[in-house]
Amino acid sequence: MSSRPVKRSLTLRGHRTSVSLEEEFWQAFRSIAAEKGRPINDLAAEIDADRGTARGLASAIRVYVLRHYQGKDGQPPS
Repeated sequence: MSSRPVKRSLTLRGHRTSVSLEEEFWQAFRSIAAEKGRPINDLAAEIDADRGTARGLASAIRVYVLRHYQGKDGQPPS
């Protein structure tokens, strides 16, 4: 069902970083960014800034995608 993680580069606040996500998550993340009219790098930078140190960026993106499709708009829990 799920594919192996695919590593892609993102630019966060002027710095390149690599993130490994399953293709299904990349597709969903790109769809969310398009739906919001935002570049994927900007959305990733926002998630990165909000994630804290307890969670890696790839995990934070997966949770964001999950929460978006749960109707919680990808926002972290209060």
